[in-house]
Amino acid sequence: MEDQNWQRLDKFLWHARVMKSRGDCAGLVQQGRIRINRQLTDKPHTKLRVGDVLSFVLRDEIKVWRIVKLAQRRGPATEARTLYDEIPDPASCADPASPAYPSQNFSPPGDQQ
Repeated sequence: MEDQNWQRLDKFLWHARVMKSRGDCAGLVQQGRIRINRQLTDKPHTKLRVGDVLSFVLRDEIKVWRIVKLAQRRGPATEARTLYDEIPDPASCADPASPAYPSQNFSPPGDQQ
């Protein structure tokens, strides 16, 4: 049953406030700009589940989100932010002491050993 075990991708994106209208979210998906668990999709009705990872470009920024919960409504931005965990881009992690740093074996570009 939708909204308990899964949710349409366009509906989730709208609840998460990616775009102003659900139609715009569907258009973003139809353009082939969204990946779910590394698989490209162009179907707005694709089923999205908790634990799935979304990858997409929004306002010239690469976004990678792990779905934490499915939305029951389109609430305020603070509520929308609780629907996912943002996974940082490893290339943007400059501080190895940061908890978001990918791994101890990761070497930033240009780092010689």
